[in-house]
Amino acid sequence: MRTNLITREGFNRLKTELDYLWREERPEVTKKVTWAASLGDRSENADYQYNKKRLREIDRRVRFLRKRLEQVTVVDYSSQQEGKIFFGAWVEIENEAGDVKKFRIVGPDEIYGDAKAYISIDSPMARALLKKEVDDEFSVKTPEGEKEWFVNAIEYDKTVLE
Repeated sequence: MRTNLITREGFNRLKTELDYLWREERPEVTKKVTWAASLGDRSENADYQYNKKRLREIDRRVRFLRKRLEQVTVVDYSSQQEGKIFFGAWVEIENEAGDVKKFRIVGPDEIYGDAKAYISIDSPMARALLKKEVDDEFSVKTPEGEKEWFVNAIEYDKTVLE
């Protein structure tokens, strides 16, 4: 089951994508389809076929984004979160071997694309981290077995308010 939480930045990113697809890309592709259709035989018209396919992809994504934006709950930073790990936190952890990882706990809609330093709130790592504080030790079940980690730092992005 997917969590319906999202950060303010994630919400704004999805909204920007929806606006771009609907207001800019879709009208452009629609013009190309109309132009290509006016040339006659559509069965061998690559421009028509490609842009018609692209139009279906855009429409599918627009439907998904509209529905998803209605379902999600935006979680903004609250000063009550300070000092503990909650949704939206940037966390730095370290294991006994000295491996250090830094990432942000976000909603499942935010972990794709260029968001390499993001992990989903639904992941075992994020679940194990919730409510931990700096210097806490915790373990996470992995396919290789239990792994021990320590919390080095917790940080929140307090600047992103609408």
